[in-house]
Amino acid sequence: MPPTSLPVRPDLAGLTPYGAPQLDVPVLLNVNENPHPPSAEVVADLAAAVAEVGSGLNRYPDRDFLALRADLADYLGVESGATGLGAENVWAANGSNEVMLHLLQAFGGPGRTALSFAPTYSMYPEYARDTMTAWVTGRREADFTLDPEHAVAQLREHRPAVVLLASPNNPTGTALPLATIEAVAEAALTTGPAGADGAPTASVVVVDEAYAEFRREGTPSALALLDRYPHLAVSRTMSKAFGLAGARVGYLAAAPELVDVLRVVRLPYHLSAVTQAVARAALRHRGALMAQIAELRAERDRTVTWLREQGLTVADSDANFVLFGHLEDRERVWQGLLDRGVLIRVVGPPGWLRVSIGTAAEMAAFRVALQEVLGL
Repeated sequence: MPPTSLPVRPDLAGLTPYGAPQLDVPVLLNVNENPHPPSAEVVADLAAAVAEVGSGLNRYPDRDFLALRADLADYLGVESGATGLGAENVWAANGSNEVMLHLLQAFGGPGRTALSFAPTYSMYPEYARDTMTAWVTGRREADFTLDPEHAVAQLREHRPAVVLLASPNNPTGTALPLATIEAVAEAALTTGPAGADGAPTASVVVVDEAYAEFRREGTPSALALLDRYPHLAVSRTMSKAFGLAGARVGYLAAAPELVDVLRVVRLPYHLSAVTQAVARAALRHRGALMAQIAELRAERDRTVTWLREQGLTVADSDANFVLFGHLEDRERVWQGLLDRGVLIRVVGPPGWLRVSIGTAAEMAAFRVALQEVLGL
């Protein structure tokens, strides 16, 4: 019998799955995780919450998870001063990756375009590809900032259905000034694809704030603009600041009308009862969990200063990672660190590497290893 040929979509043929290396080494600083595991108190509360819903797992979960959405809205009010948000303003899914996929499913698709500005998160074009949405990138400046005039010009040229703005940006750590986001949102009021009546629609502007809790003092959140722009969505995650990467909980805040469209494209019962329970339990401990953030911010700032003292170029960071260069052979440096038990990430423009912020001991190991590799 001849080998079976599968009808793979032509645009997927020969591709490999996304994923950073998962290697068993002593110091893991490559995927921007929170290095602190949940405390024993938090773990006990998580376990109790799961046990409480365990007896009902023969039933489907709450399809609209309004209690979790209300808890998330309350958290955003405390963390960012986002007043007036309720459950109807929040959506959640299995990580911010699924949140982004919902956005592209709802507003992208064949004949439509998604726009972002490179370098940025490498999964964005994959969301576009998977939803058969055309993908276009504008440019960031040499210091990885975004020129508002360039951004607006790209909107007017490409008329995207969705604009993806990461702030802080991955892999650079660069946060966008509120004025830049406002300029894009204002222009986007009429730069979307033509509607059924031929009139222009808005481009949906998505500000990806996966690392927002790590931003430096005085750096605002795009949540401050939500009440002015019904086509704006601000995405967050519990993977980073809350140290719940293994729980897979992402969410966004937006106008209820935008959230309601996402409800149309989500899979039935997409957020399990266990996930909902774990997320709500973690939010009850937000004070203790968020206290770790100050420590990680300080370690990040120490890392930036130290790298610059070694003569390296370092991008200003409002995230829990640092992008540094310019390295003549970044692959050699990456491998040299790995040989010494330290795993970081080859990502971003040529000549740059990204290191996640770990514990003080992990960062000390990184510094020693990097000095050895660079001969400093």
